[in-house]
Parts: sequence; structure tokens; C-alpha cells
Amino acid sequence: MRSLFWLLAVFAAAVALVLLGRIDAGYVLFIYPPYRVEASLLLFAVAGLLAFLVLYAALRLLGHAVSLPATVGAFRARRRRERAHGALASALQAYYEGRYARAEKHAGVAFEIGPAPGLAALLAARAAHQMRDFERRDRWLERADAAGEKLQTARLVSRAELALEERDFAGAREALRSLPSSGAKHIATTRMLLRAERGSGAWDEVLRLAEQLAKHDAIAPAIAEEYRVQATVELLARSADDAGAFERRWRAIPAREQLQPRVAAAGARHATALGRAALARDILDRALAAEWSPHLVSLYGDLPSQLEAPARAAEARSRIERAERWLLQRERDPELLATLGRLCAQAEIWGKARSFLEASLSFEPSRTAHLELARLCERLGQNDDAQRHYRRAAELL
Repeated sequence: MRSLFWLLAVFAAAVALVLLGRIDAGYVLFIYPPYRVEASLLLFAVAGLLAFLVLYAALRLLGHAVSLPATVGAFRARRRRERAHGALASALQAYYEGRYARAEKHAGVAFEIGPAPGLAALLAARAAHQMRDFERRDRWLERADAAGEKLQTARLVSRAELALEERDFAGAREALRSLPSSGAKHIATTRMLLRAERGSGAWDEVLRLAEQLAKHDAIAPAIAEEYRVQATVELLARSADDAGAFERRWRAIPAREQLQPRVAAAGARHATALGRAALARDILDRALAAEWSPHLVSLYGDLPSQLEAPARAAEARSRIERAERWLLQRERDPELLATLGRLCAQAEIWGKARSFLEASLSFEPSRTAHLELARLCERLGQNDDAQRHYRRAAELL
């Protein structure tokens, strides 16, 4: 449309010029003594227009000539940027293709000539890390740090991720905790921090981060549950040297977590080792009421070694009474029968102990039941039967 407009304008000007030449008899007179030049007005107008066009073209040519160095410099800079972007794109493609040597090479080119050397250095560091050339990786990371770009978060996250791959959990924690407040709130960095805290054994932090990620649906519920259980079990183990500290730690665990079989098993074992028979019994009673577990049933037969004979027998009878109520509903459960046999033996109820252990073996042969029967037979002076059960226990290894 614009070209058509200019074409019409040129034709209109030509027509106007012809009409002006026909109707206008004017002329132009130039006098420079002793010279005298006379020209028609139409010729003067055409000559003036041509002179303007020639002068305009000359000035444009001169301007281009003067700005030629700057134009060449801009062209070279543009070509340099295009080459750098191409090198960075090639490095990314090679990295995702698993061609790490090629990725590092192209990233090096982008680092030397590109507008974003920090990003190129980080990519080269990752490629070198994948090739397990840690010395070169560290040099690239130093170059990324010295690039002077606003890449603090990217550099720290990269350092943390590479440290996690090498199981350098302390280094990963240091990098992630150095993140600016905006970067530290991202889900991806929180997941990485969870891995670092878990690897470092910071179980209080593992509990907090797992709960935080689970609330935002950032990790699978099963994984969050596994992390919480593992952290709780480890924290119970750390407080297992002091009875008071252990009880405080146990009371601080949410009620629903206390019923989890692994948590209940850890709590019962530590309470038994500390001589807290009543606490161990309460832990197992509530956990088994929520979810039946053969492992917890087996732990029900463990009594603290610190108990004196009367206290041991009284505790055993209390547990026998509870276990016999379970037996009304699970009369064919071999683990429950074996546990009752062990408890009867500790209460010195020899006949019932033997009956329960033999009943357990009739449903499912187990090394534990054979060993208990062997020890019981030794106490009763039945050495042949004891040796027979020892042999059968050895066969079940």
C-alpha cells in the first residue's frame, strides 16, 4: 500500500510539473558580471530537485562511510552472540544426549565468547562432574563464581546437587542453607535439603521438612511416611541411653505415629533395654490393638534383664493374661503361641510353656521355638530332647 501511494505521488508530481511548464512563462535570471545566465522556471526547478537528490545521496554515502567501523563492529558482535548462543544450545543438547565431553567443549566456547559465561561455566561443571573429573569440575565452578553475574541461587543449587550425588551431605547442607530466602523456599531446594539432612542424620530437620513437603503435596505420602518413621526410630535410638530422656521423647511422638509397627517395635525394644517393662507392655498393647504384627508379638515375649525373679514372674503373668485373650481369636498363630511359651517359661510355668512351644512348631517350624524348647528341656533335665531341638534349630539357619 505504501509503495502504491508513493508511485501515485510521483506520477502526480510529474503531471503537475508538465502542466506548470505549459502554463507558466516565467524564467530565472542569474547575473555575475560579466556573465548573465537565463533559464526557464521549469528547468530551474528540475535542476534544483536533481541537485538536492545528488547532495542527499552524497551525504548518505559519507555518513555510511563514517559509521562503517561501528557497523562492522556491531555485525561482528552480533555474529559473536549468535555463535555463543549456538554453542550453548549445542552444549545443552550434548549434555542431555549423554555426550559429556562434547557438552563441556561447547560450553567452554560459550563461556569464552558468550554473553552469559556463568551459565556456560555451570553447564561445563556438570558435564565434567558426569565424567568424574572433579578437579576440572571445581575449576569450572570457580569460574562460575567469578563470572560476576546474578547467578548466586543457580551456583549454590548446582553445588548442592553435585555434592548430593557424591554423598557429600555436609557440603550440600552448607550450600542450601546459604541460599537467599527466596531460593530456600522453593520445593526443589527443599527436597534437596531433605536428602542432605537425612544423609547427615539431622532427624529433627527430616521430620520438619517431610511434614512441610507432605502438606504441599510435594512428595508421595508413602515416602513422607517412610521418612517420618525412619526419623522417629533414629531419634528414639539417640535417647535410649537415658530412661527419662527416652520417655520424654516417646511422649512427644504423636499418638498415630506411636501405633506404627516399626516405631512401636523400636520403642518397645528400648523400653525393655532400659528396664521399663510396663512402658514396653503398654506400647505393644496399643500397637497390636491397632495393627496385628508378628514382629510385635515376638517382642511381647521379651522382658527386661534387670528385673528380679519375682518381678519378672509377675510381669510375665500379666502379659500371659493379655496374650491368652488374643489367642481366643488367633489360636493358630505360631508367633503368638511361641511368645506364650516364652512367657510361661519366664513365669516358670513349665508345662504350659512346653505345650505352647510344641503347638507353635506344629503350625510352623521356627528356629526360635526350637531354641526355646531346647533351653526348657535343659532346665527340666531332658538333655536328649534338648539336643534334638538344638539340631533342628541349626537346620533352620
